[in-house]
Parts: sequence; C-alpha cells; structure tokens
Amino acid sequence: MPRKAGSPKKRSASPRRPPGPVQGPPPVRVREAVKTLLEWLGDDPAREGLLRTPERVALSLARLTDRDGTDLDELLAGGVFREKDAGLVLLRDIEFYSLCEHHLLPFFGRCHVAYLPAGRIVGLSKVPRIVDHFARRLQVQERLTRQVAEALDRTVRPQGVGCVVEAFHLCMAMRGVAKERAIAVTTAWTGVFERHPERRSEIDGLLAAGSRFRF
Repeated sequence: MPRKAGSPKKRSASPRRPPGPVQGPPPVRVREAVKTLLEWLGDDPAREGLLRTPERVALSLARLTDRDGTDLDELLAGGVFREKDAGLVLLRDIEFYSLCEHHLLPFFGRCHVAYLPAGRIVGLSKVPRIVDHFARRLQVQERLTRQVAEALDRTVRPQGVGCVVEAFHLCMAMRGVAKERAIAVTTAWTGVFERHPERRSEIDGLLAAGSRFRF
C-alpha cells in the first residue's frame, strides 16, 4: 500500500552504538566493515591470523570510545561537597588515551587540572574520571582540553578552572610530517584564570615543581 501524502516516513533503527560498554559480540555489519577494510589493505581476512581480527578491532574501538561507560551527571553524582576554606586544587599528570577523529590514530599524554574553589570541592577521583569521559571518544586535543575545563567549571562552580594537556599524536609521528618528538600543548581557562592571566602563576609554579618530584 502506498504511503499517504503527508504521513511521516518510517525511520530505520539508528546504527549508532550508545555510550557505555558493549554487551555481547559486535554487530555483523561492523565485523563485515572491518573485513572489507582488510581486503582493501591487500590482505586475506580468511587467513588464520586475521580470523578474529574484525571482532577484536570492533571491541577495541568500542572500548576506546565508550566515554567511561556513563554520562557525566551520573559519573559526578554525590561527588561535590561544601568546603569554605579550600585553596587551589591541582591534579597533575593524569594520563589519558584518545583517538584522533581525523585519522583514527591514538594520541595520548598527560592532563593537568586545577581549580580555585568557591565554597565547593569535588572528590579527587572524579577529576580523572572527567578526563576519561571526554578522552574516550573520537576527539581532538583542543576540544578535549576545553571540555574538561568547562565540565569542572559547570559542576563545581569554582572561582576558576585551568586545564593544560600535553600529548603525543601518532597521526603526526607515523604519517604526514612524521615528527617523532613533537608534543602538542593546549590550555583552557575559566573564571579568574581567564580574566586575570597573572593568577595562573601559582598553577605554573606547581607544574614546574611537579616536574622535579617523583615517588
């Protein structure tokens, strides 16, 4: 029966995977896509070493883009506390791994996050979780840096937030310009740190001192 004029067109189910861990084996269409890619690369998906590669690749990419398995509100629930006398808080050397959205190659490094409380603090373990939440997706470093700073600013409502990210990009080391030692550094600032750049000096000093400290 032909569809009546003006009636809504039936939409097919979304092919997107929802955030969070993959339940069960990856869909057949995803494994077939990896097989097609292997063939295009000139290899044989039927040979022994590649038989399970489509499934492994799909699960690996799913894990690397699972956004830490939860939404941000759920991740931070119960993690913000009242504390009127807290000074500057800095978590440095938070390691992270992410995927460049342009080439699907990893970039990884360290994230340093600081905030100046205004009567509220966040549990220390929540800060690396915020970093993982935004790192484990298809990403660019500039956006990652800004998203971490803005999420902490929105959640804790401090006087200001600073985020500094140092990362090594395989898309720049293995291909293209092939610079094996180049490190990208990005920053994002909110509140007093954005309005008054001189207030960043305490963060700079702590990061410099941290480079000399080892357990």
